Amino acid sequence: MRGDLTTALNPIPLYKQGGGEEKGEMARLSAFAGALAVGDLIKSTLGPKGMDKILQCNMSGGPDAGKLLVTNDGATILSKIGVDNPVAKVLVDISKVQDDEIGDGTTSVVVLASELLRETENLISQKIHPQIIISGWRKATQEAVRSLETVTKNNSLNVEQFKNDLMNIARTTLSSKILQGKKDYFAKLCVDAVLKLHGKTDLQSIQIIKRLGNNMSDSYLEEGFLLEKRIGINMPKRIENARILIANTPMDTDKIKIFGSRVRVDSVAKVAELELAEKEKMKDKVDKILKHGCNVFINRQLIYDYPDQLFAEKGVMAIEHADFEGVERLAQVLGGEIISTFDTPDKARLGKCKLIEEIMIGEDKVIKFSGVGQGEACTIVLRGATQQILDEAERSIHDVLCVLSQTVKEPRICYGGGAAEMLMANAVSQLAEKTPGKESIAIESFSRALRQLPTIIADNAGYDSSELISNLRAAHASNKSTFDMENGTIADMAQLGILESFHLKKQVVISAAEAAEMVLRIDNIIRAPPRPRQRDMRNH
Repeated sequence: MRGDLTTALNPIPLYKQGGGEEKGEMARLSAFAGALAVGDLIKSTLGPKGMDKILQCNMSGGPDAGKLLVTNDGATILSKIGVDNPVAKVLVDISKVQDDEIGDGTTSVVVLASELLRETENLISQKIHPQIIISGWRKATQEAVRSLETVTKNNSLNVEQFKNDLMNIARTTLSSKILQGKKDYFAKLCVDAVLKLHGKTDLQSIQIIKRLGNNMSDSYLEEGFLLEKRIGINMPKRIENARILIANTPMDTDKIKIFGSRVRVDSVAKVAELELAEKEKMKDKVDKILKHGCNVFINRQLIYDYPDQLFAEKGVMAIEHADFEGVERLAQVLGGEIISTFDTPDKARLGKCKLIEEIMIGEDKVIKFSGVGQGEACTIVLRGATQQILDEAERSIHDVLCVLSQTVKEPRICYGGGAAEMLMANAVSQLAEKTPGKESIAIESFSRALRQLPTIIADNAGYDSSELISNLRAAHASNKSTFDMENGTIADMAQLGILESFHLKKQVVISAAEAAEMVLRIDNIIRAPPRPRQRDMRNH
């Protein structure tokens, strides 16, 4: 009997040393703490008056070693910080997915998810079961999306009006970026670039090149494709009606590479014969390339002096060491294919363009491909005073291009500036009034979380959020009210032109609700024991 009592008071350990678990309420509190910390970290970057963060990358290891990043982009901030909390990693992942799918709304989705979990703490303390909360949230999400669909507009049949809508969406997206001071200029630049895609969502045809110098207003949209390489010596610097062979092949001396081998010769003349044989082999390879009928040869790998000389003698422009991403994009834009063997010239597909020439950007020379086979190709050239400004401008332009391309695909639009969130919050509140039981409390909490987004936007601008939110809620019966962030008042969003993509807003609500629901289901956190370190026996 005594032995049974001792066993009950000292249970047999289930996990290895270093492992463990958190159960029930402790696990849930730990999960909420990580999510709230991530939300509090980036919510100050939300909105047109949001602040920036400085990220100091580790000095050792990785492509960003020692770099200094200045940004207010939620996905960039969360991807660069080292997060150890498991639930915080969930929010980091939804931010990344939002960035990949839409390009913008990365901060909004994380803040909304964290606000939902903040509301959940109160619901759990009222002894409401997580499954009841989840059921209420699902109904609230459906109602929020349905209410948003009722006020969307689609002007895609009117070309001029749709282009004006795209300009307003671009301005709205740029309002929270580093380019907000010149948002009209960059909005037109981005809209012109996206309209060249003719409805496609693949942004490979739009290239972004960054060059230090001047200021951001000197940035411009260049027709055609720019390659940041130099043309070889003694080669033509301008070719019209170019037929381009794009290759990924070694163009050094094609010697037999056998490690540990030794070649024994009787005289120096024999060495010369070996070198001559290698040259003949390379000459044969160049002849095979020229049989394709090309007058431009672009290789991903290096082109050594001898083949370079052979191309120059034949009047062929040779461009070496085009990086892999550049070659892939170039092949797509020019309508050609990347070739590694040259035995079947009749089956090879060459790229074509009307003109290839060298141009100057600042103090650097680049190669410009004009009149390419894929007519939508263009290049955005960004200028700026510092590398940090250029990097943040590139991220901003990329976000705008992603949102615009998605809007061309899904042309429905809705009003921004907190109006969409307040509209959905009001609809969800009305649903809560009609719903019996504890689910109504969960639905109402979803409404409060949605209202937190315009509240945070107002707080970040330094305005009295309580008064603004109260006025906005009262005036929202007309469905045409939003924040005027310049004056700190309620205004008509149709006159302000604050538009956002319906697809973006819908994705923010759905992703945030799904992430919060997954976190809410957690009732146990199990930690695996660390891997034991093997003792170093080399010096023993």
